Amino acid sequence: VQLVESGGGLVQPGGSLRLSCVVSGDFINNFAIQWHRQSPGKQRELVAAIIVGGTTKYADSVKGRFTISRDNASHAVYLQMNSLKPEDTAIYYCQDALGNWGQGTQVTVSS
Repeated sequence: VQLVESGGGLVQPGGSLRLSCVVSGDFINNFAIQWHRQSPGKQRELVAAIIVGGTTKYADSVKGRFTISRDNASHAVYLQMNSLKPEDTAIYYCQDALGNWGQGTQVTVSS
């Protein structure tokens, strides 16, 4: 299984980005996909997760601003990020239920 993230970039505070995580291999039965992020000097933290049935979970810091979704036809999981804040600046990684990680995509929120 390989995971490839994309969609990161530089955005102004209040802006939006949509991250994508494309999963090769068995996606349908990949029970849960998670988005994590890591800022310099900080531990990697769970941002959002989605399981096969569609149940979602969010960190308190992103509730109401981020939305995680999955598209089985595209073998992809998305993270729609709205109302971005400078503190959202980090490298964002996706992880599957087997513990496989992608290479990460940089998100920078700055004016």
